[in-house]
Amino acid sequence: MTVIIVSLVVLLGLLVLSVPVASSIAGVAIIVGFFFSDYPIFGSIGEITWTTSTEYILLSIPFFVLLGELLLHSGIAKKIYFALNVWLSWLPGGLMHSNIAASTFFSSISGSSVATAATITTVAMPQGEKYGYNAGLFAGSIAAGGTLGILIPPSLNLIIYGFLTNTSIPELFIAGLVPGVLLALLFMFFIFLHSIYTKGVEKEVEKYSWKEKLSELKNLLPVVFLFMVIMGSIYSGLATPTESAALGVIGTLIIIYFSKMLNKEVIIKSVEGTLKTTGMIMLIIVAANFLNFVLMSVGLIDEIEYLIEDLNVSKYMLLFIVTIVFIILGLFIETLSLMVITIPVITPVMISMGFDSVWLGIYLIILIEMALITPPVGLNLYVVQSIRKKGTIVEVMKGCIPFVLIMLLMAFLLIIFPQITLYLVQFV
Repeated sequence: MTVIIVSLVVLLGLLVLSVPVASSIAGVAIIVGFFFSDYPIFGSIGEITWTTSTEYILLSIPFFVLLGELLLHSGIAKKIYFALNVWLSWLPGGLMHSNIAASTFFSSISGSSVATAATITTVAMPQGEKYGYNAGLFAGSIAAGGTLGILIPPSLNLIIYGFLTNTSIPELFIAGLVPGVLLALLFMFFIFLHSIYTKGVEKEVEKYSWKEKLSELKNLLPVVFLFMVIMGSIYSGLATPTESAALGVIGTLIIIYFSKMLNKEVIIKSVEGTLKTTGMIMLIIVAANFLNFVLMSVGLIDEIEYLIEDLNVSKYMLLFIVTIVFIILGLFIETLSLMVITIPVITPVMISMGFDSVWLGIYLIILIEMALITPPVGLNLYVVQSIRKKGTIVEVMKGCIPFVLIMLLMAFLLIIFPQITLYLVQFV
């Protein structure tokens, strides 16, 4: 228990001091290892770094990041948003439905919540201001929609969960599909009810003819094509998740080329963004693996298992405790860090209590999604606010509250109806 307290205090202290996440995690590992471990753990840093960074499955991360960056900088993402706007703007809540739908579409090919939130904010906020939408709720719908990027396949976070727990990536991908789409529909249902109840204060949006709607479908075809390439190649057995990511990049380049959007500037900006994001993710994963190695060397996982046995709680009471812990930690720890710090410690215990590894992964990802839009460290909150450059971040936080409650509802539904997650897995 002393190790847990020291680890959390040191980690939160370093994060409060704005020390980079990877350095904070490594700092905790060094301090805990120095004071609590009898093993020569520091001699293993090189081996851990090499072993972690050469895992084949992690090669998919830069490919999926590059795919999202190419779509963003080429302008295809903008076309996707306006195509969905043409189809959905007539609904009560109009453009906010477009925010959620565009986030869902973009999530299905980018795998990144931050990239999704940044992209949709860039193209949607000017439209929201033009038609007089409630600034907080409109921004909140974008931030919440962006969280779908870590649940709807292909998801970088699901890849990392699979890597950390040795769980099948294809099974995780297919398991996240129905919950991801259902969560998007719940978001849209709330927007629909809210707009009817408040009777909408926004200006009436432009009406579109069926001819215009059908014409815009061509701008959705790239997303459908890429999703079929990525997911189809995996489930047909033609490619591994890593190879499918590479195929996705090739498909994106082909689409951009024939759309006459491929140029030097797009390539340079996309590669730069990919290098920055991939470097950040890999440093965090390496540092977290070192921390997990240190915690195992001091017997923390065994200590947690003994603690749970002494508590003599049921599996669902344990799930409730884990849920509360994730919600609290999500207030203070960035999502990727939250994953790599907690999952290697918690999942072995949860699985030993009878929880399915795939179901547990989707459930925890939904809790981690919440951390993206809960203050004070919700990353999507700051992404949206930094791009909108108007009002205060408190407006965005308030706008996200209903969507946080919907995520809790979704987590509850997964407990009652686990087949929401597991039904499609049986066909993989």
